[in-house]
Amino acid sequence: MDIYTNILSSVRKQFLYYKTLGDKAIAQLEEEQLFMIPNEESNSIAMIVKHLWGNMLSRWTDIWTTDGEKEWRNRDAEFENDLATATDVIAKWEEGWQCLFATLDQVEPHQLEDIIYIRNEGHTLLEAINRQLAHYPYHVGQIVYIAKMLKTSPWDSLSIPRKSSATYNQNKFEQEKGIRHFTDSELKQ
Repeated sequence: MDIYTNILSSVRKQFLYYKTLGDKAIAQLEEEQLFMIPNEESNSIAMIVKHLWGNMLSRWTDIWTTDGEKEWRNRDAEFENDLATATDVIAKWEEGWQCLFATLDQVEPHQLEDIIYIRNEGHTLLEAINRQLAHYPYHVGQIVYIAKMLKTSPWDSLSIPRKSSATYNQNKFEQEKGIRHFTDSELKQ
C-alpha cells in the first residue's frame, strides 16, 4: 500500500471518528436543547450543524470543476437558528457528511497532489483535506462542549471515561503490538 493510499484511509477514518463523536453527543440531548444558544455571541448546536452542512456541500461538491466556495452557498444564513426539528438537524448533519464521504470515496491516491480551489486559492487536494480535517473537529468539539453543558442527566462519555484511564491503558497494553489506526476499535463501540 503506498503512502497516498494510507493517507486516504487515515483521513477517512479521522473524519468518521469526529462524525461519530458528534452523533453520540447529539443523541444524548432533548430536541429543544439542539436550538439553545448559550449567549448572544454563541451558536446553537443546530446552527453549528447547519454551518458544517453548508461548508461540506460547498467544499465537496464538484471539487474538480468548481471552486470550493460555491456561488449558491449563503454562509451567513448558516448561522440563523431556523431549523425547526431534531429531524431537520440530523438530516443536514447526515447530508453534509454523506457529501464528504462520497467525494473521498471517489478520490484516487494520485489525485491528492492535484490542485483544487477554495475562494480562488489553489490547494493540493491533500491540503484541502487537511484544512477541513482541522475545521470540522473544531466545530464537533463545540457541539460536544455545548451538549455537555446542556445535558441534565449523566453524560455518557464519548472517549475514555473519567477515572478510567488506567484500565483503558491496561487493556491497550495487553494487546499484541501491531499497526492499526486508533479509531479501529473506537468506531466499533
